[in-house]
Amino acid sequence: MKENGISDNVASIEKHLRKIDYIIRLKGREILNDFNITIPQFSALQILIYNGELTIGELSQKMALACSTITDLVDRMEKNQLVVRKKDDRDKRVVRIEVLPKGHEIVKKVLEKRVKFLDSKMVDLTEEEKISLSKGLESLYNAMKDN
Repeated sequence: MKENGISDNVASIEKHLRKIDYIIRLKGREILNDFNITIPQFSALQILIYNGELTIGELSQKMALACSTITDLVDRMEKNQLVVRKKDDRDKRVVRIEVLPKGHEIVKKVLEKRVKFLDSKMVDLTEEEKISLSKGLESLYNAMKDN
């Protein structure tokens, strides 16, 4: 049946994605507590690792937070030896944020724990069901990622 031109399947997918996201976020917060790191700090580390060294302004844009907020965030991360500010090689006026080994290690360990949590919740799925789910989610991501 369709409501507003949207099938029940699509509505069900959206509802379940929302519920899964909520559960993963809760578990993620719990995992972050074990590493004494905040959600914004973890997000910043992931963005920096994925994008390479960024300026405060670039990180501010990617996180949709004010530069002053990002400056405070980077100050705390620097104090905890997760990142370091360094001068740009080409333009000494530009300061970039580099993730230190401790920051890389925390992201790696947190993601490993999240994957283990997800794996523990998927024990009753067959390998074929896992492959099908993975392919379906990848297709959905690819359809959405450029927005």
